[in-house]
Amino acid sequence: MRVTVRYFASMREAMGTSSEVLDTAATTLAQLRAELMARGGPGAEALGTDRSVRMALNQVMSAPGDSLHEGCEVAFFPPVTGG
Repeated sequence: MRVTVRYFASMREAMGTSSEVLDTAATTLAQLRAELMARGGPGAEALGTDRSVRMALNQVMSAPGDSLHEGCEVAFFPPVTGG
């Protein structure tokens, strides 16, 4: 299936792009994250399972097991603090 992936803040810097359209076999957010990590490079480190990564599916905060669907938008970003 084809999905749009967006990266924010330090994730964008590590991935070298703010977004990309991917054809993926992943059916969940966790599987997509694993696919992206398998590509290696700085992006793999930024998405690593030892890192705290927030995920959104169609602009709604989501859990790793949430299902992807054709044409969805996935966002990855580091946790944010505010004051």
